[in-house]
Amino acid sequence: MRLINRRPDRSLWLILAVLPFLAVLIAYAAGSAIRLAENPADKLLPGLAAFADAIDRMALEPDKRTGDILLWVDTGASLTRLVAGVAIAAAGGLLVGMLAGLLPLARAALSPFVTVVSMVPPLAVLPILFIVVGLGEASKITLIVIGVMPGLIRDLMLKIDDLPRQQLIKAQTLGANSWTIAIRVVLPQILPRLMDSIRLNLGPAWLFLISAEAIASESGLGYRIFLVRRYLAMDVILPYVAWITLLCFLMDWGLRTAQSRAFPWFDRARTGQ
Repeated sequence: MRLINRRPDRSLWLILAVLPFLAVLIAYAAGSAIRLAENPADKLLPGLAAFADAIDRMALEPDKRTGDILLWVDTGASLTRLVAGVAIAAAGGLLVGMLAGLLPLARAALSPFVTVVSMVPPLAVLPILFIVVGLGEASKITLIVIGVMPGLIRDLMLKIDDLPRQQLIKAQTLGANSWTIAIRVVLPQILPRLMDSIRLNLGPAWLFLISAEAIASESGLGYRIFLVRRYLAMDVILPYVAWITLLCFLMDWGLRTAQSRAFPWFDRARTGQ
């Protein structure tokens, strides 16, 4: 049997999925052991005991200065900003994407502008946001919106272009107006695509958030990482990075699960079943 036709069963799939993670852990453990053998005070690749102590200090013990448990305060601040930014971007992307995708006049007015805005590096706009909006929460949320929404708009426009024209023609033949076509024909078909687009933009959204928090913030996961880097506190930085990765994975899993339950036909159509 050709390799292209071989499909792993569930047990083999799990083994293959775990192997890269094990390889990374083994490589880290080996590198850490070598460096600690040469210098027990090495901070670049701390051992498991240092990680355990840092996690206990950041996630379980109240801070001596503020009395807060820092990991959970930082997580709450970052998730509030991220969810707000992604929600605003999704709502705006859905509205503008449907307008530009359905109405030729709106597309003529909006498509070139959205294309140009999508080419602007969002991080280059960050100093402007700090000057115009200030250093508070609004600038961080706005950066996420600017970074995510243009991509959502363009993706939804392409999805609407891919819809069979016969559907729109039949709806008009049956007497549907533009509003009815948008709500009854187009919206149900692009909502699952919107969820896919949000999933693909979670990584960039986190990048914009952490960048903003690193420059001007008093709480947040990005703020904490850049605060402790001056002390070479890799025992704190690496668990924080792992925690951010886990949060992003859980958000992706939640969106995927919600999509499969709300739009089961979309998964079947995508897989050709």
